[in-house]
Amino acid sequence: MNIWLLALIILVIAVFMTMTGHGGGNFFIIALVLAGIDMHIAAASVQFVLFTAAFFAMVVFGTKKFVEWKVALLLGILIGISAFAGGFFSDYVAGRTLKLILSVLLFILALLMLKPVKGNADQLTKNGLIYWPVRSFDNASTYYVNLLIVVPTVLAFGFIAGMVGISGGSFMVPLLVLACGVPMKNAVGTVSTLIVVSALFGFAGHVLSGHFDYRIALPLAIGGAIGGVIGGSIAIKSKPGMLKILFAVTTLVAAIIMAYKVFN
Repeated sequence: MNIWLLALIILVIAVFMTMTGHGGGNFFIIALVLAGIDMHIAAASVQFVLFTAAFFAMVVFGTKKFVEWKVALLLGILIGISAFAGGFFSDYVAGRTLKLILSVLLFILALLMLKPVKGNADQLTKNGLIYWPVRSFDNASTYYVNLLIVVPTVLAFGFIAGMVGISGGSFMVPLLVLACGVPMKNAVGTVSTLIVVSALFGFAGHVLSGHFDYRIALPLAIGGAIGGVIGGSIAIKSKPGMLKILFAVTTLVAAIIMAYKVFN
């Protein structure tokens, strides 16, 4: 397949992945493998595409103040530790079992995202050590992060994601929306910063392993960057309800893909 045609396909995928806060690694890797690219080269290229798409999306969301930097810092530290541990201990758990567990969890999260979410105003009376009040970056509202739910959930999902080798967008967005009352657009923008960090470190590891082919990765990264800008811009102008439905649909597709890998 012509590399620029593949870059166009990557661009389209990146638009939808950026709009919903998914990393999109599963979708990108399928496109590259079907195009006949070696798995190791494809994995390195996907990490580079993830980084560029998420970086430009982060810039778009950040300039419009849809990134909650304090929350991103907390989640980034937690998922970094847990994902590293998951990767380190990945040999001790059967990959097929992990993929099946992850597929079921993604399916559940997709269904939960279709439920209406109560406004953050209901949380204003919350207090105590388990709630961390965070003033939004635009100073328009305050989010109450339930640490009793967020910390163990991020550590658990991050561990599984690290073992399987995916980004955390599929579970981080629902966590922010459902457990913290963060608006959908802010959740997507915040998660994009986490994908930037995780993809950069993953890409660095592949480069050190000698799997990086710039002739393949650079054209695809251009497609990812353009897709990140377009997807972020569309997400900012879209209705939160539509983004939630799109997230649920793409998460269901990811769950099906993961389940397919288990049984084939």
